[in-house]
Amino acid sequence: MRHVPRGAPFSERGGRLRGVIDVLAGRYPLFVFGFGVGEALPVFHFHDTTPEALEPAFDRLASNGYTTVTCDEMSAIARGTQRPRPRTVLLAFDDALASVWLVVAPLLRRYGLTAVTYAIPGRVVDAPSVRPTLDDGPVDAAAADFADNPFATWPELRALASSGVVDVQSHTWSHSMQFCGDQAIDVVRPSFAEEYFLDRPRLNVDDPPSFLDPARLGHPLFARRSRMSSGRRFVPDAESCAHVEAFVAEHGGAALFRQENWRDVLAEPLRRVRGRWETKDEQHAAIDHELVASRERLETRLGTRVHHLCLPWGVTSVYTQARLERAGYDTAIANRMSGTYAVRPGDDPYFLKRLPNRYIFALPGRGRKMVAMG
Repeated sequence: MRHVPRGAPFSERGGRLRGVIDVLAGRYPLFVFGFGVGEALPVFHFHDTTPEALEPAFDRLASNGYTTVTCDEMSAIARGTQRPRPRTVLLAFDDALASVWLVVAPLLRRYGLTAVTYAIPGRVVDAPSVRPTLDDGPVDAAAADFADNPFATWPELRALASSGVVDVQSHTWSHSMQFCGDQAIDVVRPSFAEEYFLDRPRLNVDDPPSFLDPARLGHPLFARRSRMSSGRRFVPDAESCAHVEAFVAEHGGAALFRQENWRDVLAEPLRRVRGRWETKDEQHAAIDHELVASRERLETRLGTRVHHLCLPWGVTSVYTQARLERAGYDTAIANRMSGTYAVRPGDDPYFLKRLPNRYIFALPGRGRKMVAMG
């Protein structure tokens, strides 16, 4: 789970301070401090991956006798109908990036493990065939995860879903960051290209979703929050945003931002930016669409049952929580709430917690070590 860009409330952010507070609040499971796992299922999450990053973690699990469980088993544990078995974990790969097909699935097979990947069907594209994987020879998974199309394709997701190695579940329809403030706090500058692509805000309302391109220098930036949060969306007027972009182009483009007074230069054009707030009904309809369209599209394209969800950035809201069961989900990962970072019997199945994959090395067994928290 990556850090949420500025403008979100503290409860929806990551960072070191949040990590310190979580430690003091006792949110980390005891195995992180050198004790046993106890009556809990550790869940570990990954994003972009390479063989060099994965193999040490997979090897540690396999060589110490750990086995993996499915989301269905995680649900049963949370609901109290099943107890966690010793030395079991769940491995989760967010976003269903290309590396899940290229290297994750082949390495899982080699080490006798399984995993879940949470896909974003509103961003998945078709392809005439699947790509060669690590089983066929060397692959550049890191480059694939940052290509113009960084996700596993529909043929690849279908192959994963039928493999018995990687379960494909939902990461919402579009995994959207949205503007939730009506005062510009920044503009797109050259440094915006360094932001992780999934943190870039969505611009349109209808499908297919489109997101702010780093090439649009000068486009106003507002406070941002997850679409699945309680924040209502602010939709800036496209024409007034384009006016600021044109102003930047006329005043040197990228060179403008090398001037110390660039904020003063843009102050007047930014004051003229207008927009509108979505209504409550529009907000609720958009959240419902993220939940329902994602599940339905995945089930239709994959021919499997999709009833587990990972909420982007771990962010949820009262309305989102209330709609999960009605939308057909049995569980949801939502780290940005109180609770311990592991799944225990009696946990709320719609607020399940997990840890970054580096904590695999804190599990009991040979090669155990202390891992930095936060």
